[in-house]
Amino acid sequence: MDIRNIAIIAHVDHGKTTLVDELLKQSGAFRENQAVSERAMDSNDIERERGITILAKATSVEWGDTRINIVDTPGHADFGGEVERILSMVDGVVLLVDAAEGPMPQTKFVTSKALALGLKPIVVLNKVDKPDAEPDRALDECFDLFANLDADEEQLDFPAMYASGRSGWADMELDGPRKDLTALFDLIVKHVPAPKQQQAKDEPFRMLATTLSADPFLGRILTGRVESGTLKANETVKALSRKGDKIEQFRVSKILAFRGLGQQPIEVAEAGDIVTLAGMAKATVADTICDLSVEEPIPAQPIDPPTITVTFGINDSPLAGRDGKKVQSRVIRERLMKEAESNVAIRIDDTPGGDAFEVSGRGELQMGVLIENMRREGFELSISRPQVIFKEEDGVRMEPVEEVTIDVDDEYTGAVVEKLTGARKGDLVEMKPAGAGKTRIIAHVPSRGLIGYHGEFLTDTRGSGVLNRIFHGWTPHKGPIQGRRQGVLISMENGTTVAFALWNLEDRGKMFVHPQAAVYEGMIIGEHSRDNDLEVNPLKGKKLTNVRASGTDEAVRLTPPVELSLEQAIAYIDDDELVEVTPNAIRLRKRYLDPHERKRQARAS
Repeated sequence: MDIRNIAIIAHVDHGKTTLVDELLKQSGAFRENQAVSERAMDSNDIERERGITILAKATSVEWGDTRINIVDTPGHADFGGEVERILSMVDGVVLLVDAAEGPMPQTKFVTSKALALGLKPIVVLNKVDKPDAEPDRALDECFDLFANLDADEEQLDFPAMYASGRSGWADMELDGPRKDLTALFDLIVKHVPAPKQQQAKDEPFRMLATTLSADPFLGRILTGRVESGTLKANETVKALSRKGDKIEQFRVSKILAFRGLGQQPIEVAEAGDIVTLAGMAKATVADTICDLSVEEPIPAQPIDPPTITVTFGINDSPLAGRDGKKVQSRVIRERLMKEAESNVAIRIDDTPGGDAFEVSGRGELQMGVLIENMRREGFELSISRPQVIFKEEDGVRMEPVEEVTIDVDDEYTGAVVEKLTGARKGDLVEMKPAGAGKTRIIAHVPSRGLIGYHGEFLTDTRGSGVLNRIFHGWTPHKGPIQGRRQGVLISMENGTTVAFALWNLEDRGKMFVHPQAAVYEGMIIGEHSRDNDLEVNPLKGKKLTNVRASGTDEAVRLTPPVELSLEQAIAYIDDDELVEVTPNAIRLRKRYLDPHERKRQARAS
């Protein structure tokens, strides 16, 4: 059977996962009456809740005599480590572009990776049935983007299609019949080359591992594309590291291949196919699984370096251990090491004390997803404010800069530009109208200046702005950037909050806690209306008297507290504060709970 391996790449929300759903449906991968959830490929809880793809996933459909292996990739740059590896195991890409928005920052990111590997793209202009769609403009912008990314002549001569993934049609002409996706299937079979590996069937077996996962019955399983040779179940193979050192020798207990939405055991893995192997104990991502006679590893894609670091520590607050079962530093360390194995974009370092770990990664979203996963597994953690990773070049301190692309209503452009170029030390690159009363702003802003900016941006644009960011490069250090302007309200007592006390504190600032919430000394219960920290007593009840006159008792009417999400809390805190994360609660606290210790540390610093 002929094989085609393709990846579907696009910016966030341009419709990759929805299109894969339709491809599966129309190729007969599931029965007419089979119950399949919407966005079938987003299987993880957090992916479903947020409507984003975090982990790349493979599936496979049969079209005539050809098996098409399709990989659905994430759109966020925070999960770029996934995309970079995935592209090395396919022979073509389908680049999806929203016909209204045109190419966006992540489109540029994934396309540059695909063109550098020599892949020839098929451009699909999706969502052409939207009222504000401008497919011709989007197509011209795609061509300009390819030219700017140094595409060669073959890559610039790309085929383009018009489609609506949700309605399930794709046509070569904008006013075509709009029936189904047959034209897209036919174009993939015709335009994407068959894997070169298929000619290498007689050579010894070699495969590069691109994703690692765990199966409750099979243990560790590695997925990748077979580069040469064939492999039968129960054969003995070995794993080589990137440098060519032998890691282990093991017997392949099972070979699985993607068939529709599931994986099925197969007897023989052939060159060019994407398969999953079980049986290894130590082999991991970027290792070469090969025949015992092979000595040279397959070169693996270098991964972009991490740009931010967050400290994960044990929860040592007075309320520790009430919600979660996993509280010891040893258990936290094991879990983080397991994460670093399967996610090559994350790096873990021990700190001198031993009860905290520095986790470095691509961005706040990637960190937020990791913390959210651990919290759901029953972990309790204390998390520090994200810090940017600096590097030295020729004696100059360099810091990472991100390219920020913002689409915003015209009336808010002034506020956005002022925030980015003023306090956050960004450089404005381009400002242009983006149709229907909107402006597109492109700026280069230090990563430090973007930590915690997203919430402020949504407030400034009344929730109507769209912000996208991507790593751009390094620049000499730009000097201090102002952090949070407001001070915080700190509890001076341990106990349970009282509505009357919170009501009396309302003119001091915004509250973060409800009445009847457990608090402790040093915990942050609200934001002060001024720029200094203030210690307050949220437990103080009303002194009762003997007199019962109609005018003495005022009703306590509380303003609802501000509830911070996990990412908002991590972005909100200052360097001397921590976020306490448990399965049921997110609390803010000072690093040093004792007020005298806080003063001593402030003087020392």
